[in-house]
This record gives sequence, structure tokens and C-alpha cells, in this order.
Amino acid sequence: MKYLALLLLAGTFLANPNSNAQLTKSTSMKPTIIFVHGLWADGSCWNKVIPSLVEQGFNVISVQNPTTSLEDDVAATKRAIKLAGGDVILVGHSWGGFVITEAGDDPHVKALVYVAAYAPDQGETVPSVTKKAPDTQLTNFVQTTDGFLTLSKDGVTKAFANGLPADEQNMIFCVQQPASKNVFKGVASHVAWKQKPSWYVVAAEDHTINPELERLMAERAKAKTTVVKSPHVAMLARPKEVLEVILDAVQTVSK
Repeated sequence: MKYLALLLLAGTFLANPNSNAQLTKSTSMKPTIIFVHGLWADGSCWNKVIPSLVEQGFNVISVQNPTTSLEDDVAATKRAIKLAGGDVILVGHSWGGFVITEAGDDPHVKALVYVAAYAPDQGETVPSVTKKAPDTQLTNFVQTTDGFLTLSKDGVTKAFANGLPADEQNMIFCVQQPASKNVFKGVASHVAWKQKPSWYVVAAEDHTINPELERLMAERAKAKTTVVKSPHVAMLARPKEVLEVILDAVQTVSK
């Protein structure tokens, strides 16, 4: 009987030579998740979210932004979209939200997920949109070297990754990527959230971007909003909740 079952199974595949192709097609129908990090970070800041997505069969790309200008970072994200070769969901943190707003008008982009991120409107810059809410502590901890900005150790522990374990704060401080002042000159010209469905994670204990500003940007983008008790780096402090928001975006646009 066992051999008969195997023969019948083999016959099914022989009778339908496209069965393997259909299986491959069904697997590849999942959108690629593209992560876009913010300033003073790199692509590894998503390391608590990526493994779960990979385990669930998603292709994942974590962009390494040069953080030298809006144009340079958008170009890096657009290369990732081309590399994906199909439908994608863009997930941006902090400055990365500005980048996905600009790059998200690509027809392959099916949804935008903002994680404590900038979601600018037409003509806005980081400084101009920031003025829509009270200042945070962050500016007290920014250092300048040869035109590039970094955060002091106190800046990481008090304003950027407040509440995270000390070893994680130390790692963030050690690997932070200096950001050019030019990023603050970037002007939003393509506002993808006006055409693409959007999700937003508000970090209620954010000392980098005011949570009031996050709520304002989420509301005007008509984004499905989730509020988490988290510092600015919500994907490290609340990875489970961030993952759930990403999966909700996937399920919604896949219907």
C-alpha cells in the first residue's frame, strides 16, 4: 500500500508538470519586507524582528543607508526595491520614515509601516515638521565632527534608547553611524502615504521624536495606528508589537 501511495503521488506530479512551479509561485507571492533604518543606526537595528519574518518564509532586505543626504538614502532604498523583484512592504524607523515616504511611490510598494518615524508632507523637512510639536531632549546630546553628527553616550541612554538594558544601549552607542547635516536639508517631494495604505507605531516614551508629533503624522496619513510603551527604538524595545503591525500590513494588502 505504501508503494501504491507513492506511485499515485508521483503520477499526480507527472500529470501536472506545473505543480512545482505552482508551489514556487505560491511561496513567492509573499511580499518582501524592506527595512529602512534611521539616523545613528544601521541595518542591524532590526535584528529582533527579522528572524521571525524569515522563519515565516518572508524575504527580507535591511537597507544600509549612508545617511549622507535624502537623495542618497532614497537611492539605496530604491536599489533594494529593484533587488526584491516583486511586491514589497517598506518599514521605516525615525529618519527612515522620511526615506520610505519619498521612495514609496514605486508601484511595487504595497504598504508603508512607520515605526516612531517621520512621515512628512509635501515640501516639509525634518526641521519644519519637527516644529509642529514641542522639542525633545535629543538636541542636547548631539555632537558635530567634520560636518557629521553623532549622539553622546548620555544621548543614547537618556533620549534615544532610554529604558533598554545597559548592554543594548552600549551596543547602539558603539555602532552608531554618523549622520551628515545634509539630511536635514532634504525636502519631501513624493508623499507616498497619500496613495499607499499606511501603518504607524507611536512610541509613547519617545524622547527623540515627540510622541505628539508621531500621533499628528499618523493621523494626517490616515495610518492604522498602534501605541506602544516604548522609547524611540521601538523595534528593539517592543519587537513583538512591531512585528504584529508588519504582519497586519501584509495580511491587509494580500487580501
